[in-house]
Amino acid sequence: MSQSTTLDPKLLISRAEAELPLFLGVDVGGTNIKIGLVDERGRTLGQTKVATEDERGVPDAIGRIVSATSDLLNRAGCSMEDVQTVGLGTPGPMDIPNGLILVTPNLPGWRNFPIRDKLSEAFDRPVSFANDANAAAYGEFWVGSGREHKNMIMLTLGTGVGGGIILDGRSIEGTNSFGSECGHIIIDSREDARLCVWGGGRGQLEAYASASAVTQRTKEALQAGRTSSLVKRMKDGAELSPLLVSEEGEKGDPLCIEIVMETARYLGIGITTLVHTVDPGSIVLGGAMNFGGMATELGRKFLEEVRSEFRSRAFDVVQESTHIEYAVLGGDAGYIGAAGIARHDSMFATR
Repeated sequence: MSQSTTLDPKLLISRAEAELPLFLGVDVGGTNIKIGLVDERGRTLGQTKVATEDERGVPDAIGRIVSATSDLLNRAGCSMEDVQTVGLGTPGPMDIPNGLILVTPNLPGWRNFPIRDKLSEAFDRPVSFANDANAAAYGEFWVGSGREHKNMIMLTLGTGVGGGIILDGRSIEGTNSFGSECGHIIIDSREDARLCVWGGGRGQLEAYASASAVTQRTKEALQAGRTSSLVKRMKDGAELSPLLVSEEGEKGDPLCIEIVMETARYLGIGITTLVHTVDPGSIVLGGAMNFGGMATELGRKFLEEVRSEFRSRAFDVVQESTHIEYAVLGGDAGYIGAAGIARHDSMFATR
C-alpha cells in the first residue's frame, strides 16, 4: 500500500488580510485531492493536497481531508469557526441533487457514494456539490480570465475535453447533473467519425481536440509515413504525447505544427456552436494541453487559430464581442471554484 502524503500548505494572503467569511474548496482528482482556504474575494489563504488513494475507500479519504484541513487552518491562523461553508468538486457522472458520486472511471472505489452528506457531517458545515470541470469554470469566472464577464464558457483540454457554463453567475448543472459537458457536442456527423475517449461517443469534440485525440492523430500520421522530428525523439525514448508534439512544434516541426493548428480549428468549430447556443461573451481555454500558452509562440498561434476559426463561422453580432482567452488559475481553479460555488449558494440561501 502506498503511503499517504500531505504537502505543506502554500500561504498566499494572511489571516489579517482576508475578508471574512472564509470558504473551503475541495477538488477531487484521480491522483490527488486539492484543498484550499479562500476568502470572500476569492483570494487564497492556503492550500494543501492529499493523495486520493482510491483503493482505501471514501471514508478514509474524508478522514484525511479533514485532517489536512485542520493542519491547513492552523498554519493559516484560522479555525473552522471562520469557515462558513464548503464546496466540493468531483469527476462525473454524478447525482448533484442527492449528493452522490456515481460511476466514475478513474475512481472505481467512490461509486454510488453519498459524498456530499458524509463530508458535510465530517466538517459540520453545509457542502455545495459540483462537477469538477464546472468548479474549475466557476473559479475562472469568479477571479480568473472570465472575471469581467457576466457569462462564461470554459473548455478544459486534457485526456478528454471538459466544460463548464456559467450564466448570470450560476453554474449550469442540468436535469441529470450532466449540464455543461461541452466536450460531448457533435462536430462531425459522419458514420466513420472518431470516437471520444469516454463512453465512445462518435464525432464529439473531445474525439478531435483532447490530448488523447492529439496523440492518436499524430500516431496515425506517423504510421502513414509522414516525416517528423518526433521519430528521433521517440527512438531516443520519449513518449508520444501532446507535450512532445508541443516541444517539437515550437522548434518548427511541420507535422507537429499541422497537428496543433488542426486541433485549434476543431476547437473553433465547437466554440462556434456553443456561442451560438448561449452567447456567453467569454470563452476560456484551460487544462494541461495549451501548447505552452501565452509563454510560447506555438501557444499564441494556437489561440489565434482558435479565434480565427471562430470568426470565420460565427454570426457578425457575436464575433467582436466574444473574448477567447487562456485560463490563468491553473490547477488552483478547481478548489477556488468549488469554494466560489459554496459562497454563491450560501448567499442565495440567505435571501
